[in-house]
Order: sequence, then C-alpha cells, then structure tokens
Amino acid sequence: MSDIKKIMIPDLLAMKKERKKISMITAYSFPQAQCVDEAGIDIILVGDSLGMVELGYRDTVPVTMEEMLSHTKAVMRAVKRAHVVGDMPFMSYNISREQAITNAGILYKDGLCDSVKLEGGQEMAATVNAIVKAGIPVFGHIGLTPQTAGMLGGFKVQGKSIDAARKVIDDAVALEEAGAYALVLEAIPRQLAGLITEKLTIPTIGIGGGLDCDGQVLVLHDMVGLFRRFTPKFVKVYADVYSVQLEAVKKYIADVQGKAFPSEEHTFTMKDETVSELRKSLGI
Repeated sequence: MSDIKKIMIPDLLAMKKERKKISMITAYSFPQAQCVDEAGIDIILVGDSLGMVELGYRDTVPVTMEEMLSHTKAVMRAVKRAHVVGDMPFMSYNISREQAITNAGILYKDGLCDSVKLEGGQEMAATVNAIVKAGIPVFGHIGLTPQTAGMLGGFKVQGKSIDAARKVIDDAVALEEAGAYALVLEAIPRQLAGLITEKLTIPTIGIGGGLDCDGQVLVLHDMVGLFRRFTPKFVKVYADVYSVQLEAVKKYIADVQGKAFPSEEHTFTMKDETVSELRKSLGI
C-alpha cells in the first residue's frame, strides 16, 4: 500500500493555524495533475480557467458542466496526495439552490473531487450553506470574480476604496459563516487580503492578494509560459515551456523532412529472408 498521505480539509485548517503556507495550482489533465502532484503541491484546482488556457474561449463564461466534469475526472485519475477542488462553471449554481446542489453533487460524486469552488460573496452565502448542508465541502472565491467580471468593470483590482474594501470583508465573513472551508482572494490590495486573513479562521489563498494570505494559487499555464495571450500582473513566470515545445516541434519537422527521423533506434525490423519472401509474393 502507498504511504502517501492525502491532504484533507483538516490538514489545510491545521496549516493555517500553524502558519504554514499553502501551495495551490491549476491542472486540467492527467499528465498535468501527475506532474504537480509529484512536485508536492498542496491543492490542485481544476479551474474553469481551462476555458481560456485549454479550450481557447475568450473567457471562462462558456465553460460547461460537461467540460468541467471531464477534466476533473482526468485530474483525479492522477492525484495521490493533493487536495483537489472542482470549479463550478458559470450558470451551474446561479439559478437556484436546488440547481447548485445538483451540479455540486455531480462534480463531487461523479468527478470524485474533494470539494467544489464557486464565485461570489454575500449574495452566494445561502447557496454555499445549502451545498455544505448537503454534505459537499465548498471553497469560496471573492474579490475579482472572473465569471462576472463584466459587472465589475472588467478584470480590475477590487476593494481599493473604504466602501469597496468593507464589502469584500463582509463577503469573506459571510462565506465563512455559511460554511466555506477556504477562500480564494483574487486581485485585491495586499493590506486588505492581510486583514481578511487575520480576521478569518479558514485559509485564504491569494491570486493577486499579496504575501499575507495563507497560501497562493496560480494558473499552471501562466507560470510555465504556455498561455501567450496575456500575463496578469500577479503572475510570476517560472519557465518558458511554450518556446521549449516550439523548438522541439521545429526540430521534429526538420528531422522528418531531412530523413533523420526515424533512425534505426526508433524502427522495428524483420529478417531479410522474410522480406525477400514477401517481395516475391507481391511481385515487386
């Protein structure tokens, strides 16, 4: 039996209490999940960001439950250690609490993820509470909420004024009281994220929230240079995997055109007498 210990919600709560930073990253496929899990990541988010970085949509809005379920299943087949969060796509939880519970249940039961994530603050607190009461752990997401960015004036920093900051704080408190076990704080001032982190007993995971959050999350494709459309201010790029792949494909094309690939080491052969017999039977 494997001695790898799966990270569960009590472990994440303990990490906050012990002030151990939590690492979180997105993954959308079996090989991606296998890689980041092996690296030792604490949380994997099967994010609806897959709509942009994997499926080529202009934003996250078009992502469907079917797409989220498919990618969540793929990730879960690879993961041994990390806590896996399945993202609920736009309009999968917005119509009614019954709809929200049903779709959360699909990701949790059929996708086999450890919890689900949805966007929104006070306006979603009752929905979060309903899902939690149904037995499904919920990861909240406030600040900049990409699914409804159009209503926020675009992809802009949230909570900069005193009134806006108080709203974000109220959102955080409401979600904790509703039963969320952790929160993503996206694109808010560092000081505000620090105050929320100090106020709450549940972990805060920043993406553009600064160092004082209990942990950090990035989109894998952003941090390894695979997504080329734009790079948010809060992203640190650790590698240029796109260029590595590009050069590898160029070398492959050149090898094929120059007859350098496949070489003998990449080729299967048969005995000469077998070839002669086949040539004779084919009349060539």
